[in-house]
Amino acid sequence: MNAVSRLAHPLREPRAAFQRTAVSLLVLALMLFTQAHAAKPGGVYTFAIPQGASEITYADKSVFVIGDSALVAIPMTADAGVATLTYRQAGQSLTHEFTVNPHTYTEQHITIKNDALVSPPAEVSERIQREAQRQRRLYANHAARQTVGTGFTKPLEGITTSLFGHRRFFNGKPRSPHSGLDIAAASGTPIAAAGDGLVTLADALYFNGNTLFIDHGQGLITMYCHMSKLEVTEGERVKKGQTIGLVGATGRATGPHLHWTVSLNGTRVDPEDFTAALNNAVAATADAAVER
Repeated sequence: MNAVSRLAHPLREPRAAFQRTAVSLLVLALMLFTQAHAAKPGGVYTFAIPQGASEITYADKSVFVIGDSALVAIPMTADAGVATLTYRQAGQSLTHEFTVNPHTYTEQHITIKNDALVSPPAEVSERIQREAQRQRRLYANHAARQTVGTGFTKPLEGITTSLFGHRRFFNGKPRSPHSGLDIAAASGTPIAAAGDGLVTLADALYFNGNTLFIDHGQGLITMYCHMSKLEVTEGERVKKGQTIGLVGATGRATGPHLHWTVSLNGTRVDPEDFTAALNNAVAATADAAVER
C-alpha cells in the first residue's frame, strides 16, 4: 500500500458509516410516513385537512372533523390496500389516498350459563329485533356540531377482559366480532361519560342489559352496557367524566364489567384507537392555536 492509499484508507470507514446512517434515517422516515398514512380495519385514519378543504367524505359518508383533522372510521370488513377519501378545495373535487394495512384479530371463547342469552327463545325475538332497529336508528344520527373539543377520557379504570375485534364464540357458537372494549371492575363502580354529549338511550335491553347511548355529534356515538344502575336519563346532557352509571352484569354478561362501544358514522371502531386519535387531534388543534 502506497502513502496515498494509506492516507485515503482511514476516510473510507467514516464515509461508509455516514452512508449507513443516511440509509437508516431514510428507512425510518419512510416507516413514519407509512404509519402516518395508514390504518387498519376497525381503526381510525387521521387526515390532516388541507387549508380551505371542505365536504370531506369516505365511502360516500361525511367524516368526523375536529380542528384541522378529519377522523375516518375504517370498517372491520375493509380490504387491505389503498383507500380513498374525497374533498373539495378551491371549487375542485380532489382525492387523498391512504393505506389500510392487513390486521388479524384474535378469537375468544365464552361460556354463558343462561343458554337463552346465546340462542334466545322465539317469544323474545320480536323484542330483540325492535331493540336492534332502535339502536341502528341512533347510530345513524349525524348532528351537525361535535361536542368533544376537550377529547375523551376512559370511562372506567379496570381490567380489560376482551379487546375490540375478537372473533367471539358463545358456548361454541360463532357470533359477530366484538364491537367494543370490555373492562371488568367491582359491581357498583362508577362509570364516566367518555366525553360531552346528549343521552339518546337509557334503557334495559335484552342482550346489553342496562344501556346508555351518548351522542357526541357528527356521527360519533358511544354505548355503555351491562350496568347495574343508570344515573342519567334520555334527553339529559352530560359532561366528560360525569358519572352516568354503575358497573354491573345485566344482560348477556359473565360477570360485572362495562362493554364500551365507539361508533363513528355508523361504523364500530376500536375505542382505544379512536381515543388516541381524538386526543391527538385535540392537542394538535391547541398547538396550532398557540402558533397562530
